[in-house]
Amino acid sequence: MKLMFLLFTLPLLLTYQSSIAQEQGSRVNDPPAARQKTGIVISSCDAETVWNAFRLANFALNQGDSVSVFLLGKGVEAPGISDRNFDIADQISTFSSDGGKIMSSGTCLKLHKLKAAKICPVASLSDLYILIRTHDKLLTF
Repeated sequence: MKLMFLLFTLPLLLTYQSSIAQEQGSRVNDPPAARQKTGIVISSCDAETVWNAFRLANFALNQGDSVSVFLLGKGVEAPGISDRNFDIADQISTFSSDGGKIMSSGTCLKLHKLKAAKICPVASLSDLYILIRTHDKLLTF
């Protein structure tokens, strides 16, 4: 009886495990058409939040996705955030050098009395709208 049970359930378990592995598998093997365009809007100046947003952006780039980041509101302060626990500058530098695109709201830069960083050119509301319309997923932090 136990042998029959094992013979019946083992193939089901293997099939289930295989389907889970496929869902969690790396996107690197996906065909180029299946690669995702991800837009990330950062409107926080909390060091940990900004750091995690760029960590995710870097991970998505490494999976072969196209990723754009738009800094809005307090998020325009991101390039200048210094925190001993969260190396934001390194995450932003890695993101930029690996092909990620970063834009900063010109209006928000003026409101916060900041100048655009070299790595984050000034953008407009129109650029944000285009990002929203053209990307498969939009995440906000």
